[in-house]
Amino acid sequence: MRTFGVEEEFLIVDPDSGKPLPLAGEVLRLHDLESQAMHPTRNLVLTPELQQEQLEAVTGVHSDLSELAVEITAGRTYADSLAQRVGARIAALATSPVPVAPHATPNPRYDAMVEMFGLTAREQLTCGFHVHVSVNSDEEGVGVLDRIRCWLAPLIALSANSPFWNGADSHYASFRTQAWNRWPTAGPTGVFGSAQAYHELIDDLLGTGVVKAPDFDARLSRTYPTVEVRVADVCLNPDDTVLLAALVRGLVETAGREWAAGQPADATHTALLRQGAFRASRWGVRGDLLNPLTHRPASAADVINALHDHVRDALDESGDAAYVRDSLDRVLREGTGTEQQRRAYEGRKSLSDVVGHATNRTHGISGGPWLATPA
Repeated sequence: MRTFGVEEEFLIVDPDSGKPLPLAGEVLRLHDLESQAMHPTRNLVLTPELQQEQLEAVTGVHSDLSELAVEITAGRTYADSLAQRVGARIAALATSPVPVAPHATPNPRYDAMVEMFGLTAREQLTCGFHVHVSVNSDEEGVGVLDRIRCWLAPLIALSANSPFWNGADSHYASFRTQAWNRWPTAGPTGVFGSAQAYHELIDDLLGTGVVKAPDFDARLSRTYPTVEVRVADVCLNPDDTVLLAALVRGLVETAGREWAAGQPADATHTALLRQGAFRASRWGVRGDLLNPLTHRPASAADVINALHDHVRDALDESGDAAYVRDSLDRVLREGTGTEQQRRAYEGRKSLSDVVGHATNRTHGISGGPWLATPA
């Protein structure tokens, strides 16, 4: 069975105002001390990100979905416990509802990014969710990349958790996707055809002097023998994080089998894939998406069901099928983090209420009148 792990990025927020706070350095210093003391969550790694108002939690490697779920929940609780020691909380929000001027993390890599990309880098306070799934070789990995590219947009819809941007409703389900796509290599890729072609493109991109690493929707990891899928918002509900991880592993396993059997990759033009990503970013699960098989509009339910059908055999064999089916039905019925954020805002029209609600939901704690009726 393929192993997998996840990376979740979180905002560090003021528990009263909801404003992001530049406290990553202090939280990470506490983490270093805990790691030296052999804390029970020592398998979890916390790392800095571009802005000091965020941090990333990286799980260990797992083969069992329930074990990954336990570590995801424990990791969120652990990161929040450190944040509370410096007067803050952790919130699984893909963008900040409250206006903020981020503070770049001071190190040579991030200094160079701010110098190269200017306002794009200075404004980029977004939190994503990455899933790593094992592959046996770069050839298999590129074969997987070529065959999952048409199925990534529905993952944007299922994870949508960023309706607010700089104090206003963006009218998008995932505005993080729009902000992220300002980076020069972000977005879907064409069909590579071979590991050699993939690596030649990476070398050519690095040779331009513009980027240090590609921000493709999915790529071969630079560190691990994995395919890394990077399209999702960080999920408000940890159950949705587990759902996305299961779906991504199912996609990689399905694509790996197709590659091994010599099944050609769908050569749909990246311009069409961008339209699918736009629809997913704009409406999430509350509007029509593009069907990955026809590239024509269809209801979100039909598209999500097509995704489920595509990976069903892999889910059955991994033992994840029942959890995924129940979770997909729940998301289609109740909505994603975006719907929950907007319901929280409707109570008192307060963006700080949105952050407070999100802080609770980050740890799986529901409640409040905004959850009484599904959107």
